[in-house]
Amino acid sequence: MKAQRARLPDGRWHFQNGPMDIVIGAEGESLAVQLAHEAAWQRFYTLLPELVAELRALRLPLPPTGPLPPAGARLDGRVARRMWAACAPYRAEFITPMAAVAGAVAQELIACYHRPGVGRAWVNNGGDIAVYLTPGQSVRIGLFADLARWGPAMAEAAETPQGLRTDAQCELAYESPARGVATSGWRGRSFSLGIADSVTILAATAAEADAAATVVANAVDVPHPGIERRPANTLKDDTDLGDIPVTVQVPPLPEALVREALAAGLARAEALQQAGLLWSATLVCQGQWAQTRSPGMPPSADTRPGPPQLGSVFA
Repeated sequence: MKAQRARLPDGRWHFQNGPMDIVIGAEGESLAVQLAHEAAWQRFYTLLPELVAELRALRLPLPPTGPLPPAGARLDGRVARRMWAACAPYRAEFITPMAAVAGAVAQELIACYHRPGVGRAWVNNGGDIAVYLTPGQSVRIGLFADLARWGPAMAEAAETPQGLRTDAQCELAYESPARGVATSGWRGRSFSLGIADSVTILAATAAEADAAATVVANAVDVPHPGIERRPANTLKDDTDLGDIPVTVQVPPLPEALVREALAAGLARAEALQQAGLLWSATLVCQGQWAQTRSPGMPPSADTRPGPPQLGSVFA
C-alpha cells in the first residue's frame, strides 16, 4: 500500500502508510501552513522505506556497558539516529532504538513547520506528539488514561468537532521546555513489561518522551501471581524484544499493591526528571495515579470547556 493522505473536516491532515498513522494540525498564515503541510507530506512519503532499510539494526539492543558507539556507526538515517540518541541514556537496561520510533517520526515531521508564518503546529503519531510553538502560542493536551475504556464509540467521538472527553488536560505554552508528549502502558500499541494503564511523559522532544515513557511504564510493576506475561516473540514474530516476558493481562489488584507499583514507577520518573530526561510524568494504574512534582498534566477531572486541541494522548 502506498502512502495516503486526506484532509479532515476540521482542516487537519491525516497521513497513513503501513503502521504509520498520523494526524497533523497547524495554524498561521495560509500560504505558510499550506507549504508546511506539503513539505511534511513529501517527507512522510519517504520515511517508512528509510526505516525499513535499517530495521535490522534498529531492533538490536544498545550495548549496556563499555564505550557507546556513535549512532552514525550503525545507522545512516536522521530519524534512525534520533531514535538511537533518545534511547542511549537507558542502555544499562535492555532497550532498542525502536522504543523511540513513533516519537522520532513525529519529531521529524514537525520540523517542516519551523518556518515563518506558522504560528503553531502539532504532529500526533498514534498518541506520541511533537509540538511547534511560537511566542504567545499554546496548545491544550488531553490525557485518556485507561485504554480499557476505549471502543468504537470513543474512536468516532475523537473525530467529531466536540472531540473525545478526556480524563485530564493541560496547557502547553511557548515558555514550557517541553515539545514532546508520549504515552506507554501495557494496554497500548506496543508491549510493556509493567502494569501501568498509562504513563504520559512531557519531555524536550517527542523522541525523548517516547523513550522515557517506555522506561517508566516498565517500572510500574509489583509481584503478583495473577499478572500474566508471555514471551514477546510468541505474540509477535518480528518484535525487537525477543523472548522477554511482556504483560498481557493484569487482574484487579489490592489497592496497596497498586500504590506500590505506582511508587516504583514514580521513583524511576523522578530520577529521570532529575537527570533532565523528562519534564513531567503522570502514571495511572487501576484508578490510582501518581505524578512528578513539576508543572505538567494535572490528573484532575476534565471540567474545562471544549475539546483538547491535540486530541487524546495514548499509545
